[in-house]
Amino acid sequence: MKFRKILVTGADGFIGSHLTEALVERGYDVRAFVYYNSFNSWGWLDHVPSRIRDALDVFAGDIRDPHGVRTAMEGCDAVLHLAALIAIPYSYHSPDTYVETNVRGTLNVLQAARQLGVGRVLHTSTSEVYGTARFVPITEEHPLQGQSPYSASKIAADQMAYAFHVSFDLPVVIVRPFNTYGPRQSARAVIPTIITQIASGRCRIRLGAVTPTRDFNYIADTVDGFIHALEGEGGCGEVVNFGSNFEISIGETAEMIASVMGAKIEIETDEQRIRPANSEVERLWADNGKAFRLFGWRPAHGGRDGFRRGLEKTVAWFTQPDNLSRYKADIYNI
Repeated sequence: MKFRKILVTGADGFIGSHLTEALVERGYDVRAFVYYNSFNSWGWLDHVPSRIRDALDVFAGDIRDPHGVRTAMEGCDAVLHLAALIAIPYSYHSPDTYVETNVRGTLNVLQAARQLGVGRVLHTSTSEVYGTARFVPITEEHPLQGQSPYSASKIAADQMAYAFHVSFDLPVVIVRPFNTYGPRQSARAVIPTIITQIASGRCRIRLGAVTPTRDFNYIADTVDGFIHALEGEGGCGEVVNFGSNFEISIGETAEMIASVMGAKIEIETDEQRIRPANSEVERLWADNGKAFRLFGWRPAHGGRDGFRRGLEKTVAWFTQPDNLSRYKADIYNI
């Protein structure tokens, strides 16, 4: 292994917990940076197999604290930076927290990595930075459009990561996952929202806009993309999309989930779930060719058939009683 000790920030979250688990399975020595809380909760890491938890070096801290970030990074060969605030609706009424966490937090990671001579930094971006597609499929050269405080904060964080590469030769790769879904995802996201409402016995499903399209990427594929980028030789200073290269509307997604679950549904519009008109991202569809050219990565769940297979796995997880009980399907989660 080129890198032995890996720091994963945001290891307690949806993608971070799956990535941490996969890295341990591959034999990496992982330090998991989790958000400090008085309950001593490690987020989703509390629910991974005990053999994974026992192998982890867990550091509880706050990404906004530069001293804690540097301490957590000491002795690490590479850092995979996933810690962020990501809920778009929450960013409308608390934008300051997004600047502090996403921009300042990323700066803390970059400063520490530079000071400590870390060998590779994977900075996590998001497809939301593209805004509504001006052309499809979306390549990495697509203009950036901050259509929400969240996406604006991620654009700033991405640019800071790039600046540290060109200014200080920091070995940064900016990985840009499109709409990742799968087990453990927050109910603030549309696929868990649909699944949990149907699983709770509802026939009338409350959603926001159903015409926007998304490029959904199954969690195992996103994790595989991170690992390819970590272990690849090139990519420093580059932005790389991780997407399925398949576009589907929210309405069609709901119909497919209902089909997988054997349910008949009606969709009703919930006004509180509607984004401001100019803030809604109407279309996302990834060009993933660069990820293949640089790292040899391709999604295993691409296209309509692959999306359905990913949904079947996701539904199977969410409909297990112990998992479903962790979600509040009757409450809109921003």
